[in-house]
Amino acid sequence: MKKIIINNVEYELMNNYKDSFNETEFNEKCTDYFYDYDYIVGDYAYNRLRLKGFYNGNNKQAKDINNIKNLDKYIKDYCAYDCRYYVIKKK
Repeated sequence: MKKIIINNVEYELMNNYKDSFNETEFNEKCTDYFYDYDYIVGDYAYNRLRLKGFYNGNNKQAKDINNIKNLDKYIKDYCAYDCRYYVIKKK
């Protein structure tokens, strides 16, 4: 697993579907808004990176829309068909 450091917090690349993770592009797009999330998902629509934050199911801030257990539903319902995407997890 690839280790990624964001704002002095270590993350791990969990899923890299279609070899989509680009660290430079991710660092340009990721803002402090995402620092509280347990997971960050990056997907590509029209060759543009979109980021979405998710929480572990046991996190009190987790709701259906941002619970990592619903990742497959998010990919199916909100992402382009068979798009490139990746998932990073806060350690």
